[in-house]
Amino acid sequence: MNEKFKGIFPALLTPFDGQNRVDTEVLGRLVDYNLQKGVDGFYVAGSTAEVFLLDAKERLAVMETVSSRAGGKCTLIAHIGCISTKQAIEYAREAKEMGYDAISSVAPFYYKFSFEEIRRYYFDIVDAVDLPMLIYNFPAFSGVNLTTDNIREFLADDRFLGVKHTSSDFYALEQFKAGFPDKVVYNGYDEMFLAGLSMGADDYVTKPYNPQELAARVRSQLRRYTLLGDIHTAQREGLLVNGRLTYDTAERVLRADGDVVKLTATETKIVDLLMRNRGRIFPAEEIYQRVWEEEAFAPENTVMVHIRRIREKIELNPKEPEYLKVVWGIGYKMEKIENHV
Repeated sequence: MNEKFKGIFPALLTPFDGQNRVDTEVLGRLVDYNLQKGVDGFYVAGSTAEVFLLDAKERLAVMETVSSRAGGKCTLIAHIGCISTKQAIEYAREAKEMGYDAISSVAPFYYKFSFEEIRRYYFDIVDAVDLPMLIYNFPAFSGVNLTTDNIREFLADDRFLGVKHTSSDFYALEQFKAGFPDKVVYNGYDEMFLAGLSMGADDYVTKPYNPQELAARVRSQLRRYTLLGDIHTAQREGLLVNGRLTYDTAERVLRADGDVVKLTATETKIVDLLMRNRGRIFPAEEIYQRVWEEEAFAPENTVMVHIRRIREKIELNPKEPEYLKVVWGIGYKMEKIENHV
């Protein structure tokens, strides 16, 4: 594997000023900050940059700003993905002119292309531009799930650098690396960084990078492993394990990444109900009756406030909850998350 593509690659966001224009000065400062923190490269104009909300001029401004600020100082990967092959090739050519080290693209989406059409899209790009291609596999957003067999067709070609795998399918990730050990396999989700590494990922592409945060997450995962040991043993001993969360049914204590979550008595009752019934949707009325133990009269606001407070304590991003979810028009549930310890 080419050593220049190893390490931490922040997926840069796109800052805007008060006039809704791309703020290239702020973007430049963000690049400088990350360079000072020791990152190894940048993934530019991807999902975190909200690239599909940018017009062509804005997209090129982002690429040019990063190139001018970081070119020669680290490795640069430009996401050039589009529905249009012609437009993707144009962005790829611009990336080469700007000095980018590689290009990347999500699969063409929306029109439900066949795999043969997707395959042709990628090969048309690498035929047209002499830069290594990193496949961007992001099923949740693109609606296209490239299978292990699909990815093999690309990685067998030397012009394909590897794959950026933003998915919780760690079996697929392991298969990518096992089949092509010399190719780069990036893990996309921040929250699944350690699990991805354990399954063979070389490194990861993350949102704007904070080394202190990463160190804290590593420590918390080690604490969690020390606390739980084997998941199946933990389950037998009354610990309910759900992704980053563990709930001790005997002590009625919730932990996130091994750290105790401070809950009120009412919040604990809600967590107890939802953790014991992961995946089940509870209407607000039922939650109210079972937690407050009284008849429910217009309980929606009361339950909603408590759910929001619990989210703020357990979610990495309360605005985009991974665990405590609302099912509009029906109720609330604790999402059942696969465990990878």
